[in-house]
Amino acid sequence: MPNNAPGFQKFPNHRIRLKPAKARVRVKYNGETIADTTDALALEEPMGADTSTVAPVIYYIPRKDVKTERLVRTPKKTHCPFKGDATYYSIRAGGEEVVWSYEQPYDEMMAIKGRLAFYPDKVEVVTG
Repeated sequence: MPNNAPGFQKFPNHRIRLKPAKARVRVKYNGETIADTTDALALEEPMGADTSTVAPVIYYIPRKDVKTERLVRTPKKTHCPFKGDATYYSIRAGGEEVVWSYEQPYDEMMAIKGRLAFYPDKVEVVTG
């Protein structure tokens, strides 16, 4: 049974660009490397109704390349009409939510399923 995103049906001009990052992506939190991968997906998405303004690139990283033992799932959940329901994680002993994931995304965004994304304003993201 299809699981199509209602956001794309309601806003057909909304475009999300998802592509391989084609670079090494490292994520650091307070100087500690939490993630290190060459298999990240880069997501670019317009901010709000203004399709010319794009939010910062968000990297979706495979769990195998993240120190998941440093993460603690939080009770926070949100919904995106384009991607689906998101779950959140904080850094163990840090307390701050810095990570989210779409465990069952809509069909159009299946490539990000189970990958982890980090708030770019709460961690240091190094590419190259």
